[in-house]
Amino acid sequence: MSSQPFRNLHQGPGLLLLPNAWDAITARLIESLGAQAVATTSAGLAWSRGYPDGNALPEDQLIAAISDIARVIRVPLTVDIEAGLSADPAAVARLVARVLAVGAVGINIEDGEGSADLLCKKIAAIRDHVAHSGADVFINARTDVHLRGVARGEAATEEVIRRAARYREAGGDGLFVPGLATAEAMVAISTAIAPMPLNIMAVPNLPSMDALKKSGVRRLSAGSAIAQAAIARTSHLVSSFLAGTMSEMFDASADYGAVNRLFAPRQWRV
Repeated sequence: MSSQPFRNLHQGPGLLLLPNAWDAITARLIESLGAQAVATTSAGLAWSRGYPDGNALPEDQLIAAISDIARVIRVPLTVDIEAGLSADPAAVARLVARVLAVGAVGINIEDGEGSADLLCKKIAAIRDHVAHSGADVFINARTDVHLRGVARGEAATEEVIRRAARYREAGGDGLFVPGLATAEAMVAISTAIAPMPLNIMAVPNLPSMDALKKSGVRRLSAGSAIAQAAIARTSHLVSSFLAGTMSEMFDASADYGAVNRLFAPRQWRV
């Protein structure tokens, strides 16, 4: 499957907005509400399969979840594979091949607690493996400079730019900088990495959508925020029910028939 339609979504004119899914129903709902593509949240997906976030999800569990999601949507699917579930670049490349085989066209892969050198090796291995197989993938290289406090202020911006250049040379297509929240830094990074599209993650008190576009951001992900909000709401409803209060469950519930119709027969992927 070609990743070109997904690549094109990064070229504007507006922001590519990705409300991250964690299972088939959330992915299908996101698609039905007008999203141009579906991305997974590694945290939400891991939790939905009974594992913690942080490269703990077994590979077969990840593939099973992606298969379920890809079967019920038609828009492009990009998958957060965390750090690739392995420190071995060859193993990461094989994982990506499996991810693509079940219907995804893009991945996120992070440096996390690892080194920039290691992520470069993983990206290069993925790119080489994909090229030899005749497949296609959009590689969104995630750097956790901001999330993990590797550097602060201008030093953080400089470090992100340095890593971006290396990830692009290794074969990365986009740059994801979760935790990046200031317009000034966004401008500096997007200018330095162009034409590589800049992806950021939704956090409280981000600049407006218009300001993000003007700052060079091309893609905005919800991350695990929607999953966390859904869990918090579920927790509240369950606690209320256990306390003997049922009315809130019906105040803003989804219509049963409408939800069921999301899965009415159509040309599913197989």
